[in-house]
Amino acid sequence: MNAGKPEQLSSETVTMADKTKQCLLLGRIGFFGLFVLIPVWILWLAPPSLGNPYVLLALLWLPLWFPLRGMIKGDPYTFAWANFIVMIYFVHSLTNLWVASGLYFWLSVLELLLSLAMFIGCTYYARFRGQELGLKIPRLKDDPRP
Repeated sequence: MNAGKPEQLSSETVTMADKTKQCLLLGRIGFFGLFVLIPVWILWLAPPSLGNPYVLLALLWLPLWFPLRGMIKGDPYTFAWANFIVMIYFVHSLTNLWVASGLYFWLSVLELLLSLAMFIGCTYYARFRGQELGLKIPRLKDDPRP
């Protein structure tokens, strides 16, 4: 028994609503799209003219490995904090859109669309699935500490 804490439901026993499934799909499309786009962009389509492409690859691709397991499992907590990571790609794409032309411009547009899809999908999946599972962020006024 949890003293005053609500019971958390198992994700296997709670069915997922259609809107939650759509948000899960949108978040995953954005995530896996970025996961594929970044190395293809840096190593083959438009390698950087200055510096080592492997250093840039490590800086841009490595953060996407952290939420990979939770994205595959559909963990709402992972989807929530993955939004902090997707901001890297959002800012990167906007910066490139400002200064780039040609292929770099279109790759930046694609990166922007994928990062927006991931952000929107992850945000609403974490919210909807958290509600379905009874997960809540405690409010300050409900804190038992003085």
